[in-house]
Amino acid sequence: MTATQLETATFAGGCFWCMVKPFDELPGIHGIVSGYTGGHKENPTYEEVKAQTTGHAEAVQIQYDPSLFPYEKLLELYWQQIDPTDDEGQFIDRGESYRAIIFYHTEEQRQAAEATKKELAESGKFKKPIVTPIREASTFYPAEEYHQDFYKKNPEKYKQERVESGRDVFAKENWK
Repeated sequence: MTATQLETATFAGGCFWCMVKPFDELPGIHGIVSGYTGGHKENPTYEEVKAQTTGHAEAVQIQYDPSLFPYEKLLELYWQQIDPTDDEGQFIDRGESYRAIIFYHTEEQRQAAEATKKELAESGKFKKPIVTPIREASTFYPAEEYHQDFYKKNPEKYKQERVESGRDVFAKENWK
């Protein structure tokens, strides 16, 4: 029996603190790193990204076993974490560093992302157009250590951020 090769998925969906927990601890998920990608500045810091000067978006990079948790299931879960009609940020977090973006690593991922985006657009679930871009993955820079597993390290602050952002209300109204 051969070991399954892990694959990588990268998603930006606003504040990366809120993008870890939904994917974490699911069967086939082997790790999630919060970080920055899609911009022009090498080795950006949180302060630089937050200042909107790097072109990067806050994102999560997920290592997963596709035999246990296929990419299509990751996409299904991803869409439910964001407002796919908002191209100026996500929820309370505004600006380019908080955009929702799917970063694909393979042609198969690109095709799957395009297919789910089209399916969502045709579903009639949202009155506004689905504007989440699908882009080729580029260098991913892990965020500072205090951002990793934030929901575990700072559970009360994490819960407060989720409530204040409006993310949970949006998800309940649009996805449940």
